[in-house]
Amino acid sequence: MDNSGEVSEPVTIKMAGGTALIPIIEDISKEYMLENSNVQIEVTGGGSGFGVKETGEGHLTIGMAGRNLKSEEKELYNDITVYKIGLDGIAIITSNENNISDLTTEQVQKIYSGEITNWKSVGGSDSTINVYTREEDSGTRDTFWKEGLLQSNISKKALMVASNGEMKSKVSSDANGIGYVSIGYVDESINTVQFNGVEPTQENVKEGIYTIYRPLNLLTKGEPDENVKKFIEYVLSEKGQEIVKNDGFLPVN
Repeated sequence: MDNSGEVSEPVTIKMAGGTALIPIIEDISKEYMLENSNVQIEVTGGGSGFGVKETGEGHLTIGMAGRNLKSEEKELYNDITVYKIGLDGIAIITSNENNISDLTTEQVQKIYSGEITNWKSVGGSDSTINVYTREEDSGTRDTFWKEGLLQSNISKKALMVASNGEMKSKVSSDANGIGYVSIGYVDESINTVQFNGVEPTQENVKEGIYTIYRPLNLLTKGEPDENVKKFIEYVLSEKGQEIVKNDGFLPVN
């Protein structure tokens, strides 16, 4: 009910896009819907590129993107408004059975291009490396490619997975696997690899010494209506940003 005693109109907010944002938005949405019983928030994935496209074409209330808009997207969808709600590092991961603790930029480039194919070449066991990557629409892939691989080649033989959650699941169960995942998804089921001697932690992102990181953005087509604006303000409020932090990401406020 509103202050006049009238029942508030039901509101549905449809959100989709970058999978790194899903845990944050799901947790914030639960709290928001408890406080606003007339609001229903639906959250799905699809990747950052999907979030941008669906927002730009007017199919979503709010899009999610784990990267900045590309120049061609800005040109195509010139009325998208971007709200940065957090920062997120991207960790290189292996199975807990793998004893590799540190890789250099050059080693990671050669592994992902297919030039290095055996763990023995980087100080590991004599076994074939299984390389996992994300689809091209993924914001996690885009950031890893730019900041980790410095835009070098990803082999067409790399095994494709559809989300941060699937990446973690596949690599954790593959003793010879290597992949990359949002630091917010890191837990004891996987081994994180130092990158050029630096631990992949959000603290090291904040300190400016871990270099593979990206913004977490919400997107609207043009200026949002009052209901959508209220939700975005809630995400950026002290309470919303505390949830961002508790979920393992870096708040912006």
